[in-house]
Amino acid sequence: QIKVQIENTTSEYDSEKLQERLAKLTGGVAVIKLGAATEVEMKEKKDRVDDALHATRAAVQEGIVAGGGVALVRASSKVSVKGANADQDVGIKIALLAMQEPMRQIVQNGGLEGSVVVSKVMEGKGNFGFDAAKEEYVDMIKAGIIDPAKVTRSALQNAASVAALVLTTGAAVADIPSKDGGAAADAGAGGGMAGMGGMGGMM
Repeated sequence: QIKVQIENTTSEYDSEKLQERLAKLTGGVAVIKLGAATEVEMKEKKDRVDDALHATRAAVQEGIVAGGGVALVRASSKVSVKGANADQDVGIKIALLAMQEPMRQIVQNGGLEGSVVVSKVMEGKGNFGFDAAKEEYVDMIKAGIIDPAKVTRSALQNAASVAALVLTTGAAVADIPSKDGGAAADAGAGGGMAGMGGMGGMM
C-alpha cells in the first residue's frame, strides 16, 4: 500500500517520507566492522563507509543512474531550449557544456583526452559510457558504475544556484595560486578523482 501511495503522490515531501517509512518496514540492522593498521588508515576507511552509506540512502530514495558522468551527458543531449534573446542562448549553451564536464574531467584524470571520449559517448545511447579505470567503453549499469539519481540531480541544481549567484554578484575576490602551489593542487585533484567513476565499489 505504501508503494501505491508513493506512485500516486505529487508531493516531493510526502514521497520522501513514504520512502523512509517503507525503508524502515523492509530494512534491517547491520553492523559494519572495520580494521586498519594505523589511525589514519582507519579514518580513511570510516569516511569511505560513511560516504557509501549516504550514497546508498540516496539511491534508495530516488533510484540510480549510469555513473561516470553519463547521466548528465545524456540529459544535455536531450535538452532543446531556445532562449528569449542571444544572451540567454549563450547561457543555455554554457550550461549544456558544463553538464559534459564531469565525464571530461574523469577521463582527463585518467590521462586520456576527455573531449574524444565525451564525443564517443554522445554518439552512443542509453547506459553506454566509458570505464576510466579499465579504459574501455561499457554498459555502465551492467559494469556496476552507478550514481544515486538524487546526488546527480542535487549536484546540477546546486551548480546552477551557485552560477546564478556569481552572475548576479557585483564583484568576487579570489587568491591567485602560485605556480608551484597550482601544480601541487592539480596533482592532488587528479589523484582524488581517480575513484570517482560512480558507485561501482558498492556493487
